[in-house]
Amino acid sequence: MKRTAIFYFAVLAVVGLAIAGLLHFGARLPSPVAAGDVTPVHRVLAEPEGSMLASMLKGVSENFSSPLSHLFLQLLVIIAASRLLGGLFARFGQPSVIGEMAAGIILGPSLFGLLMPDAFQFVFPASSLGTLKLLSQIGVCLFMFTVGMDLNVSHVRNKAHTAVVVSHASIVAPYFLGVALAYFLYSSLAQPGTSFTAFALFMGISMSITAFPVLARILQERHMSKTFLGSTAITCAAVDDVTAWSILAFVVAIARATSVGASALNLALVLVFVALMVYAVRKLLPHWLGKDELERPDPSRRTLAVIVCVVVASSLCTEAIGIHALFGAFLAGAIMPQTEGFRHKLGVRIENFSSVLLLPLFFAFTGLRTQIALLNDLQGWMICLLIIVVATIGKLGGTAVTARFTGMNWIDSLKLGALMNTRGLMELIALNIGYDLGILSPRIFTMLVIMALVTTALTGPLLSFFERFRATEIDSANLAKL
Repeated sequence: MKRTAIFYFAVLAVVGLAIAGLLHFGARLPSPVAAGDVTPVHRVLAEPEGSMLASMLKGVSENFSSPLSHLFLQLLVIIAASRLLGGLFARFGQPSVIGEMAAGIILGPSLFGLLMPDAFQFVFPASSLGTLKLLSQIGVCLFMFTVGMDLNVSHVRNKAHTAVVVSHASIVAPYFLGVALAYFLYSSLAQPGTSFTAFALFMGISMSITAFPVLARILQERHMSKTFLGSTAITCAAVDDVTAWSILAFVVAIARATSVGASALNLALVLVFVALMVYAVRKLLPHWLGKDELERPDPSRRTLAVIVCVVVASSLCTEAIGIHALFGAFLAGAIMPQTEGFRHKLGVRIENFSSVLLLPLFFAFTGLRTQIALLNDLQGWMICLLIIVVATIGKLGGTAVTARFTGMNWIDSLKLGALMNTRGLMELIALNIGYDLGILSPRIFTMLVIMALVTTALTGPLLSFFERFRATEIDSANLAKL
């Protein structure tokens, strides 16, 4: 130890003296000729301490304003707010996803931007929203990939007719009520210059959408993903949203006064793509990976690379077709091999990363584009309440009645209706499209945003409420036997 210490300090001393000598003799060298007006280094070193400190602070400020620094700051703020609000809502019996949605709204112009506009502009400058949007979309796709791997295909296959019939009924009933409601709201709340047809069709679509990612989070947190009801709900939501986005493309085509043939083409391409993934890629994927790779306790880098390529390619296809990329990611998860617990091993490596780091960005980005404080009178809030009631009756009622007709009991039918009544951020995406097209005025846009948040927040309490009915029925049956 003594010899090692002597050698260590001797090396430091020799190298230090050598560097000091080089600096001493190097200072006598002639200065290089500057190409422009560049301040020589020796002048910077010779500046007074106060000026040097100011220069250092200026450099730190410039570095802190870089895009990468802003992204890290946004990640820190968003993740901290999401965890805090998610935990707070969970303590009150709400799914943590509702708290994460609330965190997104709070961090937006509705509260943070209203109370501290300068700090809001510093943390979320307009130039940074593009990067935030892309990361948020990646987070949603990764999460939906893990949700697809949790899907119980046998349940879906056994009740495929229920999924199609129920999902379409959950669109038709609220769509009709939305168009009927538009008849009374058009003159006062539509954007000036828009046609009644475009406004009515958009009101219908706003009532019909189910929030696929949010519903999946609720099912996961309530440990319902692998149950019969959970599998039916996620399948109904998938069919619902594919249909709803196809209808949305049709509505946008009408609003822009272009040919509607592209909408039919999109739907045909979706069906072809689904058939290709289910009947071709699903069967070939185990051969591409190999039996040894599927049986490994930890997926290799080669396996992860293949899986990532499948997910990205699937998401790219659905995005190019005109349906959201998350449906491609979900379908990629649904066709993953199930042998040797491969899905579980793969999901463990992806789920936590996407749920904790990337998915909250999706909620925050949507909140940044949403303004809540636009209703300033009693009439506006009453109309907003009417929209919430009509939307709930159409979605929950239409789903429950149809599910009961297909053979489900009333309690499960009502619970399925409550799950399908979850609108969340998929609704906000559709609303922003209508706003950007000049169909929805800022006032009706705000009402529909509130409707989306309220109906999503009602999902948990409604599920618990209907479950109490089941418990009451069981208790009554037991008493009758006695």
